Amino acid sequence: MTVTTPTAPAPTSAPAAGRAPATPRPRATRRRALSALRTAFGVVVVGVLLFPVYWMVNTSLQGSENLLSTQWFPLQVDLGGYREAISSQLGNLGTSLVVAVGAVVVCLAVAAPAAYGLSRAALPLPGGAVLLTLLVITQMIPGIVIANGLYSLYNDLGLIDSYVGLVLADASLGVPFCILLMRSFMTNIPASLIEAAKIDGASEWRVFRSIVLPLSRNSLVTAAVFAFLFAWSDFLFALTLTTGQQVVPITLSMYTFIGAHTQSWAALMATATIASIPAAALLVVAQRYIAAGVTGGAVK
Repeated sequence: MTVTTPTAPAPTSAPAAGRAPATPRPRATRRRALSALRTAFGVVVVGVLLFPVYWMVNTSLQGSENLLSTQWFPLQVDLGGYREAISSQLGNLGTSLVVAVGAVVVCLAVAAPAAYGLSRAALPLPGGAVLLTLLVITQMIPGIVIANGLYSLYNDLGLIDSYVGLVLADASLGVPFCILLMRSFMTNIPASLIEAAKIDGASEWRVFRSIVLPLSRNSLVTAAVFAFLFAWSDFLFALTLTTGQQVVPITLSMYTFIGAHTQSWAALMATATIASIPAAALLVVAQRYIAAGVTGGAVK
């Protein structure tokens, strides 16, 4: 009979002298903590910003006549406010849509050629810098100053209470901004591409129409969205340049609607919700182009 003797386990190597046990790095821990704090802060900010929108929609779905008695959730949906808002505000929504679309067309028709001209001009010259500075200054002029001047001019031209007058006034809000936006984008179009087209016999208009505009699609969409929002949300020009009931945008109509329906909060909030839908839908549809258009001119 053979006898087997147990073998001792092989000795494990001792940890290297002077090496501390692995511990989480403080820098990584701080980075994760800061990231969590930023995320929590962002969630709080978004919640604060979106709460008025939620309360507007929530109130519009309840038939309460007292804003303080509105429940936190629309447990019993009442669409009476929407029926009242649509019956009284549908025509004004159409007016705002016509004015906003017209302002977009005028704004792009003026801003796109101007932006292209400024992007190809010799801007190191003093005249170019002065022109760009003037465009920025126009954004700082108070709207009431422009409205008063336009009222005097429109009164002489017979444009008070007219679609054309409101379209031109609202377009003036967006033209300087759209020029600056599209110019920064068009400046990044390679000059060699334009020169090659000119060598092939393309005129300046053909270059602008066939090369510059297609390449500037993102900035065009972004400019159109902002021009639409400027016109859609305008209240000052609508209040100043309209004196009758022929042309009443939704912003001015809501102002008068509030005065006549201070006890019908559901109808008021329903009107505000309906008025917000076109702008919100446009932003959702065009958000990809807006992100590219705003950042397109930032890097050369």
